[in-house]
Amino acid sequence: MSDQAPLSRGRLLLATGGTLGLAALIVLGAVLPAEFNRDPLGVGRLSGLSRLWAPDDVKVDVGRADAARAREYATPFRTDVVEIPLGGFLDGVETSELEYKVRMAKDATLIYAWEVVGAADPRDFHFDQHGHTTPAPGQPMQVATYRQAFGLKQQGALTAPFDGIQGWQFSNSAEKPVVVRLRLAGFYELIPGGQPGNEAGIVANVPAAQARPEMARPEMARPATPSP
Repeated sequence: MSDQAPLSRGRLLLATGGTLGLAALIVLGAVLPAEFNRDPLGVGRLSGLSRLWAPDDVKVDVGRADAARAREYATPFRTDVVEIPLGGFLDGVETSELEYKVRMAKDATLIYAWEVVGAADPRDFHFDQHGHTTPAPGQPMQVATYRQAFGLKQQGALTAPFDGIQGWQFSNSAEKPVVVRLRLAGFYELIPGGQPGNEAGIVANVPAAQARPEMARPEMARPATPSP
């Protein structure tokens, strides 16, 4: 028979409390950082246990041409909304078709989304998304075609393959006029009216009724249908 006296009630409670406290410290300082990426005591960060939960790192070679790269640009970031009115096909190509582009440096990024307001049949609207350089007279021009299709909307991103202008040729073959609502964001410059890429003189960030001044000229108005 053992002659060791049993622990008193106070000492038993103290021992139990110490054990629970130690267990809590282990959970907070080791288990949570290592298994759940939670480090309330900061022990995991100091000891390195907070890295045990994470998968191994696999380094990506960002020098490869096909790898995603972080870039910085000299051109300021901007956003614009461009509303482009187009006449119906009976109005003639002078009003039912136009080219709208923006100026971009090589490797700059443009995010875009456009939709046609006032059209119902995708087969009535054609777009040609492309870009080209603006060389001096006598010099060759680089041209890149991205997509040619019928449709009433498009959204995506474009990284310019060269210094030049990038955008669309829009063509409305419906009988009624439409408006192309184009939203742009990224690193680009708007082209002043009358210059290559904006020969129609489209004005950005104004309502469609003000965006194409040439369509307000009397000679551009659609002739009235003669009475029978």
